[in-house]
Amino acid sequence: MKLMRGLLDLVVLQFLRANPMHGYQIITSLRKQFGVYFGPSTIYPLLSLMEENGYIKSHWDLENDRPRKVYGITQQGTELLGCTEDSLGHIYRKLAIGTGKIPFLGSSLPGNGLNGLTNGKKHVNENLLGIKDQEL
Repeated sequence: MKLMRGLLDLVVLQFLRANPMHGYQIITSLRKQFGVYFGPSTIYPLLSLMEENGYIKSHWDLENDRPRKVYGITQQGTELLGCTEDSLGHIYRKLAIGTGKIPFLGSSLPGNGLNGLTNGKKHVNENLLGIKDQEL
């Protein structure tokens, strides 16, 4: 759970990179994707902090019966996410090379080490963060 909390802002950025979302959508996506519940008292302060830091922006959607604040990723947030994915990919490759197994899954690496992996970011997203691009 501690790892998940530490990566929560990155997971939220990944969600928002795929589509703008309101807070409740983020909460339900986290539960659906990871099986954990982060409530409004965790998510909304995190969103406020991320907005203050310039990683996301918000606007009010007044088109529906109920006004909702919708969040989207900014260029700065996209850059942070890309840099972090690269760093996590580097850590992931180091762990895989050192053990000869795919970290967190325990299975052997395909082919010769990481040469069998065609897309490092995809494997970091799916295996380390537990997110598939098409599921976002």
